[in-house]
Amino acid sequence: MSDRATGARLKPDQPHRMASNTKTYVSAAVLRLYEEGKVKLDAPIGGLLSKESVETLRRGGYDPEVITVRHLLTHTSGIFDYAMSAPFQEAVFGSPTKRWTREEQVRFAVEKGQSYGAPGSVFHYSDTGYILLGEIIERITGEPLAAALRTLLAYERNGWKSTWLETLEPVPAGEAERAHQYIGTVDTYGFDPSFDLFGGGGLAATPRDMAAFTRALFEGKVYRKKETLDVMLSQPPVAAERNYRYGIYSKTVAGATAYGHTGFWNTFSFHFPELDLTVAASVTQQEKAFDAAGAILTGIVQRVK
Repeated sequence: MSDRATGARLKPDQPHRMASNTKTYVSAAVLRLYEEGKVKLDAPIGGLLSKESVETLRRGGYDPEVITVRHLLTHTSGIFDYAMSAPFQEAVFGSPTKRWTREEQVRFAVEKGQSYGAPGSVFHYSDTGYILLGEIIERITGEPLAAALRTLLAYERNGWKSTWLETLEPVPAGEAERAHQYIGTVDTYGFDPSFDLFGGGGLAATPRDMAAFTRALFEGKVYRKKETLDVMLSQPPVAAERNYRYGIYSKTVAGATAYGHTGFWNTFSFHFPELDLTVAASVTQQEKAFDAAGAILTGIVQRVK
């Protein structure tokens, strides 16, 4: 169902919030800037962020002159992840219509948690790093994040008409109603998207658009140089246990290697180069003990093979 309250059926062309699948888009946008010579991956983030963000990080004991863009992309910065912390989740559920800002979330990370370790020495997934990348994209391009992603990744040329950064740009004309997504019995449809909006998450899209984007990375439709994809798929040794790369990771499904990402709402999009197969989907029930997404992906790959 798309909506339990009305009994409306879920349709394959309905968009949904994709949560952390957004990170692949943000990473790709940063790597496009890298391609254009507008950012260096080993550049300290201190010179790329606003004065306010730099001061906030320093108050938390972080050194923006040591943390690099590469560290943020690969989750090796050591910066505390505000998004999955109990205090932040309690704040979101306690006030689901609150309009958050990026600055509030960076402060939340600094005030509610401690560093995971020295930059480059530890892997720990961190939405905080990706909302900082969102700010870096804005400051380099001079555009709001939504417009910058649209331009850098060539949405229009690639035909992604059902992808948008929720509330930061208009819903595409003629788009089907966004699907309701549930955590247990809680319908999160009315939650203000700002709790997950500024780079760590925030995009809404149809599964078809998600699959098209993931596939485009491998078909030369996003990057101008093959070497850029090679960078994206390279793996820092410290992230080897999770097979995490640059906003994308690898996994083995039914004996085949996949590259892609998943999201909090049980969204996923993976490309299998050896099978010439791309699969994206959303399971609108968020339930940790119920891995429907994994079962769907495995079943499809087994059938294709």
